[in-house]
Amino acid sequence: MNNFYKKGSFALMNKKVLKVINGEKLSPPPIWMMRQAGRYLPEYRHVREAAGNFLNLCYTPILAAEATLQPMRRFNLDAAILFSDILLVPHALGRDLRFEENHGPIMTPLTASDIRKLDITHAIERLSAPFETIERVKAKLNDETTLIGFSGAPWTVATYMIAGHATFNQAPARLFSYSHPKAMKSLLECLADVSADYLLKQISAGVDAIQIFDSLAYFLDETSFEAMCIQPMQRMVKRIKQIHPKIPIIGFPRGAGIFYKDYAKKTGITALGLDCSVPLFFAKQLQKDLPVQGNLDPIRLAAGGDALDCGIDAILNSLGNGPLIFNLGHGIIPSTPIRHIEQMIKRVQENKINT
Repeated sequence: MNNFYKKGSFALMNKKVLKVINGEKLSPPPIWMMRQAGRYLPEYRHVREAAGNFLNLCYTPILAAEATLQPMRRFNLDAAILFSDILLVPHALGRDLRFEENHGPIMTPLTASDIRKLDITHAIERLSAPFETIERVKAKLNDETTLIGFSGAPWTVATYMIAGHATFNQAPARLFSYSHPKAMKSLLECLADVSADYLLKQISAGVDAIQIFDSLAYFLDETSFEAMCIQPMQRMVKRIKQIHPKIPIIGFPRGAGIFYKDYAKKTGITALGLDCSVPLFFAKQLQKDLPVQGNLDPIRLAAGGDALDCGIDAILNSLGNGPLIFNLGHGIIPSTPIRHIEQMIKRVQENKINT
């Protein structure tokens, strides 16, 4: 059994999430939620108001640490994830960024000629606030709780940079990749290297594992998925593992469909995050090769009641006899009632799967 990173050596200790990533089957499985710090919590809304705007919240370690810790105080979760945003990386590269209420992130669209102007030299020093946030959070967590750091994957971050905002089908970035293939390759390699260095600094600051979000990995054909998602991820993982060869890396290629198999096989990740569209029979096949994480529909969580219980039970019955981290198939939605989260955690933690 491999051991995991802690202060220069690797130790599993009592962290359930790390045990699962190491290949153990736990009953009940560990649980956390993507976007578990956020607007569904009234205490988060108070912190957000105190910060003035979302970027200030991300760049103010005392407030970002508070946001990270809020769900840990309310719920019996097995992991905390750094409160931040995937678009801090392009912001650190010198791109403008603002968040507008009801519209999300807004940037000036990136052109091919802009790529060579990206300020790689000063990017990591501009990202120092999340490292202090990690140190503050780490000091507050008990020895059983895993602290997860994260970044966006190069393709997903590039789609925002090229379009200047969220898009339904990533058409601007896809068109850019066909019209300017060399420029797109250069951009993805830049983002892979800066994001990997950013994650390396998060590891040094104290995270136990990292997750890389390719949240917009859908609408790509086979050739494009290989070039836009798999190859940049390979580059990131290689760069990270040259320094920390045993650090747990969870890859989340949302919407990858059948391409999940190649992604799991080729990228070098340690565990595979599954979106809610992944059929459980297919998830079980993937679980033979890697620990899996997921994949409850966040809308079931918002609905609660029998719909929630049925979704939980189906996942546990299908995947509970292998290495599983119970999670959502995408981030929690802001309208989710807190009592439904309590219902989910109680059902997962009381549902013992026979070995």
